[in-house]
Amino acid sequence: MQTEQTKSIQVKGLQKSYKQLQVLKGVDFEVEKGSIFALLGSNGAGKTTVVKILATLLKSDAGTAIIHGFDVASKPDHVRQAISLTGQFAAVDEILTGRENLIMIAKLRYLENPRQIADDMLQRFGLTEAADRRVSSYSGGMRRRLDIALSLIGNPQILFLDEPTTGLDPEARIEVWKVVKKLADSGTTVLLTTQYLEEAEQLADNIAILHEGTIIASGTLPELKKLFPSAKAEYVEKQPTLEEIFLAIVGKKEGK
Repeated sequence: MQTEQTKSIQVKGLQKSYKQLQVLKGVDFEVEKGSIFALLGSNGAGKTTVVKILATLLKSDAGTAIIHGFDVASKPDHVRQAISLTGQFAAVDEILTGRENLIMIAKLRYLENPRQIADDMLQRFGLTEAADRRVSSYSGGMRRRLDIALSLIGNPQILFLDEPTTGLDPEARIEVWKVVKKLADSGTTVLLTTQYLEEAEQLADNIAILHEGTIIASGTLPELKKLFPSAKAEYVEKQPTLEEIFLAIVGKKEGK
């Protein structure tokens, strides 16, 4: 039986409306410490709204969210100390070099030895050779790796990645996947929002499907596969892909 201490994130009954549009209609999920949790959904499903609430950038209308033991609504400062957020577009300064970007963030966070921190991050994310080049010359995958490195300065326990591979080519996307896997292996909890089904399939320990403001299915990939009709025996038994599971579950919901 799981104890409360193993949970990094606990979300219950989260609701949010913009004027007449109800974006979140009661969202519930939990994320285990040191795991990768994928919030999967189409554009407009409410994924970014969930992340903004958890990152203390937006207030919910109802429900609770507990991050690292702290209530998001009543203890936002404590929550901010435990988290970091990487949005859909790389938040790097293109005029500065990779090294200068990292040193700047370390100084803004009042950390000791900002140059050493920068060197460590450059090595960790495979950017040492490009360290003294302007970021404007970086490829998309390099910028995204630098962006994640910037997010990790100060060692946050929880990292929110909001559609981190949007706009990246397949090779750069795989680069980012490797980085995310290493983060979870080192004990960082990762909440990942994505509309790329393969991304959730490759990375996530647990997946929740957000559709029209509610979680309509959640679990591990094998658990979600059990929700799919039995595999047909043709020449070989074919296991359903996450894409087939997603479309079947969403289709069932829309057909009601």
